Amino acid sequence: MFPGVGTIINILTIVSGASLGVLVGHRMPLRTRTLLTDVLGLVTLLGAASALIPLWSRRYVDAFPQGWSLLVILGSLLLGGLIGSALKVENKLDSLGEKLRIRFKASSDSPFVEGFIAASLLFAIGPLAILGSISDGMGTGIDQLILKSTLDFFAAMAFATSLGWGVAVSALPVGIYQGVWTVVGFGLGEVLAGY
Repeated sequence: MFPGVGTIINILTIVSGASLGVLVGHRMPLRTRTLLTDVLGLVTLLGAASALIPLWSRRYVDAFPQGWSLLVILGSLLLGGLIGSALKVENKLDSLGEKLRIRFKASSDSPFVEGFIAASLLFAIGPLAILGSISDGMGTGIDQLILKSTLDFFAAMAFATSLGWGVAVSALPVGIYQGVWTVVGFGLGEVLAGY
């Protein structure tokens, strides 16, 4: 396989899940939509737990002074939030969503922008988007992006039943975001291989 195939698969699953949600979502009973959302939440919780397990490995804990391993994680979250706020990421996403709503001729009261922003953030935030894309770029496998693609398919379907085509359009920024991380993995593959 070639670098980036995982991201391409992810984009296709978001678009197909959203399309399915828009086209047949209204026929799905509410209890089925609720079940989909609940299962997604549980799978996400399990994924988060499995991502946290290595953070308590002896190698990670020994790399910092005693008690600092959790502080490093919290500091990283705080720093990321501050950087995102300083760069006005949310405002830029709102602006992009509004431009896309006009471009796709969606009415101003349609949930297009809300679907675009909510889905873009949901699909791009998280360790699977970053680590999976880096792994894809390094050529060490796309298993993380396949898991992410599966989750994103069902999430896109559930979101699109109420938020419409904006969910499908969110595949564009997700593709760009993951594509950048894939290039990072490809470019730094030799350096990152030891980690």
